[in-house]
Amino acid sequence: MDLFEYMRNNTMEKESPLASRLRPRSLDEVVGQTHIIGKDKLLYRAIKADKISSIIFYGPPGTGKTTLAKVIAATTSAEFKQINATSAGKKDMEEVVNEAKNSLGMYGKKTILFIDEIHRFNKGQQDYLLPFVEDGTIILIGATTENPYFEVNGALISRSIIFELKPLEKDDIKTLICRALTDEERGLGIYHAVIEDDALEFLSDISGGDARSALNAIELGVLTTEKAEDGKIHITLDVASECIQKRVVRYDKTGDNHYDTISAFIKSMRGSDPDAAIYYLAKMLYAGEDIKFISRRIMICAAEDVSNADPNALVVATSATMAVERIGMPEARIILAQAAAYVACAPKSNSAICAIDEAYNIIKNQKTPPVPAHLMDAHYKGASQLGHGIGYKYAHNYKNHYVNQQYLPDELKDRVFYQPSENGYEKQIQEYFKKIKMEAEN
Repeated sequence: MDLFEYMRNNTMEKESPLASRLRPRSLDEVVGQTHIIGKDKLLYRAIKADKISSIIFYGPPGTGKTTLAKVIAATTSAEFKQINATSAGKKDMEEVVNEAKNSLGMYGKKTILFIDEIHRFNKGQQDYLLPFVEDGTIILIGATTENPYFEVNGALISRSIIFELKPLEKDDIKTLICRALTDEERGLGIYHAVIEDDALEFLSDISGGDARSALNAIELGVLTTEKAEDGKIHITLDVASECIQKRVVRYDKTGDNHYDTISAFIKSMRGSDPDAAIYYLAKMLYAGEDIKFISRRIMICAAEDVSNADPNALVVATSATMAVERIGMPEARIILAQAAAYVACAPKSNSAICAIDEAYNIIKNQKTPPVPAHLMDAHYKGASQLGHGIGYKYAHNYKNHYVNQQYLPDELKDRVFYQPSENGYEKQIQEYFKKIKMEAEN
């Protein structure tokens, strides 16, 4: 490296964004993702031992995919090459492969190729890499925000270990913000900035597990805020809100407002008001509420307040829960809106919760009577001698696959727990039971 190149690289490093300057240089500096880089985990051990095989990092933006690749670059004895699939082409890969062949053949040194946004490569470009990954010419590290099982060549997937990175926890984001404000070498420590507790809470929450978003906001806040009379830069809640371009919503996820809002959301769905349900959904999403929490509440409402008046309500809610976990924000808002609107518009019944609660209370408060003998298991040796299964009527042998038979214990034989409503599909259930019971009596 000549003097001019050294000066250029040094200048670029100093002027690069805070999130880039603050990238961990070792595993010990990495914050979060302990499920894959905890000291007892495979990836941690592999990096420490410099025994990396081909891997693919998959996760949302700002969760540390490139960071982990940089840590590997700093610790490995192998040659480390990096390209970005958004701008690189086959020619760039050919150059890396040729250099890797020379390095391996002449010096016995392996080459790690880090491809950021690997899902941007088309099938042909991904296919080109396959034989060189197969024969060990290169060790591939891919990073993608998209599900690799859909976007990456199946053959590459089968030769790689997939590590899924999760959005950082709120405490992890707090740690990074505090590190940025105190680090005088690579962070903002020389500005002597302080952040108020509510601003720290807000930024760590609203960033949604994206470290880059939080660090960009705190850097903007420090660089654009005047010093106070005490000579320090104070990052207040208003400053934090302005820097991340999100208005502070009066919504404390651990306080009364959290419970008030989710209560209003559920009651709006129960009350068949899709407009109010969507409004409260938007309020929760804007405030950074956990989408998994919201989707769970929709599922509960579908079972509790719709029940079998529309059995599809629970199907839609459950499918929405799976979808939002795979897709994440911001698109998850559409899926949640569809599910909330469906549940709100569905015919209502609380028959399921009434049935299970009444049965549960009986079991809780009364002595539990035995199962009728004719319903007991009769498959084991000696069961018939005990009277088990004797007199049982197999429903499929009768008209409509139904036969009048006592299933509840004697003490409860006349109790009715499940009472279908007159709404939606439950009205059909009522009519069906009325028909088969009448025909069974005749």
